[in-house]
This record gives sequence, C-alpha cells and structure tokens, in this order.
Amino acid sequence: MFKIKHVLLLSFTVLTLTIAGCKSQFEKIRLSNDVAKKYQEAMRLYNKKSYSKALILFEDLSQKYRGRAEAEELNYYYAQTLYKLRDYTTARYQFKAFADTYPTSKFAEESRYMSAYCYYLDSPKPSLDQENTLKAIDALQLFINFYPTSERAVEATKYIAILRTKLEDKAFANAKMYYELGDFDITNYKAAVIALKNAQIDFPDIKYAEEMDLLIVQSQYEYAKNSYEVRQEERYTEAIAYADEFLEAHPESKLINQAKELRKDSENGIVNAKRIISARTADYEKYQKQLAKEAKRDTSAINITPIK
Repeated sequence: MFKIKHVLLLSFTVLTLTIAGCKSQFEKIRLSNDVAKKYQEAMRLYNKKSYSKALILFEDLSQKYRGRAEAEELNYYYAQTLYKLRDYTTARYQFKAFADTYPTSKFAEESRYMSAYCYYLDSPKPSLDQENTLKAIDALQLFINFYPTSERAVEATKYIAILRTKLEDKAFANAKMYYELGDFDITNYKAAVIALKNAQIDFPDIKYAEEMDLLIVQSQYEYAKNSYEVRQEERYTEAIAYADEFLEAHPESKLINQAKELRKDSENGIVNAKRIISARTADYEKYQKQLAKEAKRDTSAINITPIK
C-alpha cells in the first residue's frame, strides 16, 4: 500500500514538474529578445491551435516588427489569432488595418472580407440595437465594390440579405410595440401606422407585407375608436381607405376577412359617431331653448309693476 502511494506521489511530482517546465519554457521565449525565435514559436503555437499563447507573442512582436518586411505576414496572423479567439471587435479592426496598410498583399482581399465578416458575426439579435448590423452591411457592400468578381462577393451578398432580414424583423417588432402600447396612450396607434409605413418604405420587399398592411388598418381603427366622437368620422374614414388598399393589394390573403370586418366596423363607427353627435346637438339645442325660455320668463317677472 505504501509502495502504491509512493508511486502515485512520484508520478504526480513528475507531471507537475513537466507542466512547470513547459510553462517556464514559454515564459523564457516570451521574455526573450530573440524576435526570430519568438516569431517561430508564435507560429508553432498558432498551428497547434494554442491561440491564447500565440496571441501573447504576436502582440509583443507586432511592436518589434513594425516597419520590417516580416510585419506583413505577422500582422495577418495576429488578426487571424484574434478571430480564432472570437474577439471579433478587435479582429475586424486589425483586418481592416492590414488591408489598408498592405493593399497589394496576397492577404488583402481576405483581410477586407474578414473585417466585414467580423461585423456580421458581431451583429446582435433583432431585439437589440442594430448599429453593428448597419455597419456590417456597409462593410460587406464595400467589399463587393472592391472585389465584385471575387467568390467571396457571393458570400458577402448572402450575408447582406440575412442582415437585411434582421433589420426587417426589428422594424416590424418596433411597429408592433407601438400598437401594443395603444391601450396606454391612443397616440401610439397613430405612431404604429407611421412606423409601419416607414418600414415599408425602407424595405419595399419586406416579408411581413400582408401582416403590416392589416396592422395599419387595425391601428387606424383603434385610433378612431378611442378618439372623441367629433374626430371619429375623419379617422374611421382613413381606416376604411387603408382597408380598401389592403383588399386591393392582397385579394387572395388569408387575412382578407379581418380586413373586411375592420372596414365594416369603421363604417358602423361613423354611423354611431354621427348619431351620438346628433343626439348631443339636439340635447344642447333643447337646453339652449330651455335657458332662453327661463330667461324670458324671469325678465317678464321683473318688468311687472307692483300694485300700490
């Protein structure tokens, strides 16, 4: 039993010393002034996929190789290492810097593409701010402009389409949000109509066209329904116009019955609003006549000469 424990302890000690030896060897190279040896080790680690250690050496070498012929290849692999480590923000900067610094390099096209692709990878989900998505589209389009016949231009076009779809999702979600907030403030219904129309201008071929057109009708209807009666006729009339536009644009739509129902409800809303206004007007006129009658009676009473 003691012998077994002794063997295990010895094995653990050997393993610890081996690991410590490897670490000290890396540290020795990292602290070395032999840049050629350090670059050789950085490439060895890169090819071995030990990207974290390779990055440490590349970062140090990027300063020492500045202005030298070897800097071109070094900076390329430095950017690639950042990409492999999924630091897309820094990687895209380094790839762009490389392409701008070495425009005739054999790595220039790939680097400009990778810079744009890193923007694509950094594009957030539709519910978040889409600033990086817009920048990714611009960067990918710029790559296509630079290299229109490149095979990578086909990939760039595909990614632009994906990103545009994400922007469409965001635009539709924002418009729906305004509609859902209408219960708290009816002006949000009008804001929903405006947001939906703007989204359709920005994305003429948006995949949500039918849903958006129906939501425009629904939003305008709710806006009219929750308004004061004196404003309802005008706003219901606008809802009817939007419904007619929907029926004309989507005659085979599965949503057509909803559009027809909203149109009918809008017509009924106009009739009801007119009835209420008419009744209130009649009551007001009746009230004014009553006031006038009472005022006349009071005046007559005042003019009667008292008997002495």
